[in-house]
Amino acid sequence: RLYDAHVHVWTDDFERYPLVAGFTSDDMFKPTSTPEDFARYSSPFGRVRMNLVQITWYGLDHSYILDRIAAEPDRFVGTGMVPAVCDVALASPEKTMIDLAARGVYAFRVRGGTSRQLFGDVSRWLDYPTFDEMFKAGAEHNLALSFLMTNEELPEIERMCERFPETPVILDHVCGCRIREGRFPATEVDRLCAVARHPKVMVKLGPMHGLSDQEAPFLELLPVIERIVDAYGPERCMWESDSGGPGELTDPVRDYTASVALINEGAEFLSDSDREQILFGTAERFFFDR
Repeated sequence: RLYDAHVHVWTDDFERYPLVAGFTSDDMFKPTSTPEDFARYSSPFGRVRMNLVQITWYGLDHSYILDRIAAEPDRFVGTGMVPAVCDVALASPEKTMIDLAARGVYAFRVRGGTSRQLFGDVSRWLDYPTFDEMFKAGAEHNLALSFLMTNEELPEIERMCERFPETPVILDHVCGCRIREGRFPATEVDRLCAVARHPKVMVKLGPMHGLSDQEAPFLELLPVIERIVDAYGPERCMWESDSGGPGELTDPVRDYTASVALINEGAEFLSDSDREQILFGTAERFFFDR
């Protein structure tokens, strides 16, 4: 069994699913990234369950992932986008989160402060009333805030987790703990592992092809994975491929298979139960066992 906790999807059916104003097909990483495209290289693992992450060029229109979830609710769930800071009148983040959750979207992506314009104390980039509202809604309705951010921004996550200890938080892409030129990212890993003291924080392990300069089988990543799993426990780690993301799989069949094999076979420090948690159990509990 396999659950892919991070898959970006879109279609070239622009009549039914138009791109948001300001985007054209030239902005897309590739013409399509549908679950059917995904199956061409994930098929060795059977019917993979997926968390469909809203792609930028659909903006706040979640129609595509919502339609895919509605068609196969036992296979797909979603991560949506809700603007916390906006200068136009929109529905409150809490109401939007609750509405989307009723249709299978159980996590909401938040970009780190370095990726957007900041006001006030730049180190406190979540210091807005609407972010408080999102954290409160997450705690009350068991909805995760899923962060795409730099490793240096983790102290602000800690500050918010101390204020809202019951809010589920997901850190995407091991929060930037990448190996470059063979260097173990000790500072970044230490900073990420320190956040494990907050029991509601989960980590996505991957994408393996994007965390190193090397090609498959990605064995150089094992020390990083071991440190993270040791800190968080396998029950708070979930495997992801980031399929459809900006970092293309060089050889999709080879790289996808190698990314799974890294956990299933390469990580000898993991027990069979640990592997089950990382490859399926953690994501299943949060996204499906509701």
